Parts: sequence; structure tokens; C-alpha cells
Amino acid sequence: MDPALRDILTAGSNGALTTIKRDGQPQLSLVTYVIDPEASLVRVSTTDGRAKVANLRRDPRSSLFVTSASGWSYAVAQGTVELSPTARHEQDATVEELVALYRDAQGEHPDWDDYRRAMVADRRLVVRLRVEHVYGVAQG
Repeated sequence: MDPALRDILTAGSNGALTTIKRDGQPQLSLVTYVIDPEASLVRVSTTDGRAKVANLRRDPRSSLFVTSASGWSYAVAQGTVELSPTARHEQDATVEELVALYRDAQGEHPDWDDYRRAMVADRRLVVRLRVEHVYGVAQG
């Protein structure tokens, strides 16, 4: 991965996740993400039942679009998505991954028990984008 594009992807945590609708048109969702550039993995927490989840279950191809703080540089991470199971119990593997994702994105939560309950109640899951290609423009 080009170091300048990696820097754009790792500098922030907000971007637009693109999926493919049934009719072939793109569907974009603003998301908070965490990226592990060494593992070429982007993770996003979302709620089961969202359009992006339905789209990804049908067609797992996706892209994450991120801009620099100035808006003049951008990076796009493309790849194939794997969805975790929906959170069902406060101690299940999905909730554990959601806790790790939250910590990586925002640090410690003030009430982890409440967070765990909310993940199950919200029917949360993790979108795992395996990055296969990155492109963009990095303005000096």
C-alpha cells in the first residue's frame, strides 16, 4: 500500500462505505471505521437490517472512501466483506469484537455492561472489509 494513501486511511475514522444495491447502483453510508493496515482489514460496527448489510449479504464487494482533513486528498480501500454474526448475547464473540472495535476507535467506554447490552438490543454486527486494492490522490 502506498504510504501516503495509508496515512490518509489511518489519520481519521470517518468515511463513506459503498455497497452495491440490487439494481446495480451504488449505496453510500457514512461510517466510523477502524483500519489495521498490516492486516489489510477495515472494521465497521453496524445494525442488522440496514441497507448496507442487505447489500453486502447479496454482493460482498465494497469500497471505503476517505478524505484528508483538507479535503484535497483521498484514498479508497476496495475489497470483499465478511459479516460477523449478529450480536445475540452480551458475552458472545461478536460483542467481544464490537468492544475491541470501540476501544480502537474511541478508547474506553464509561459503562461496558451497558454497551454490551446495547450491542445485543441493537442487533449489531461487524463489517470486515478485506482490503484488496487501494487507490487515491495524496496531495503533498
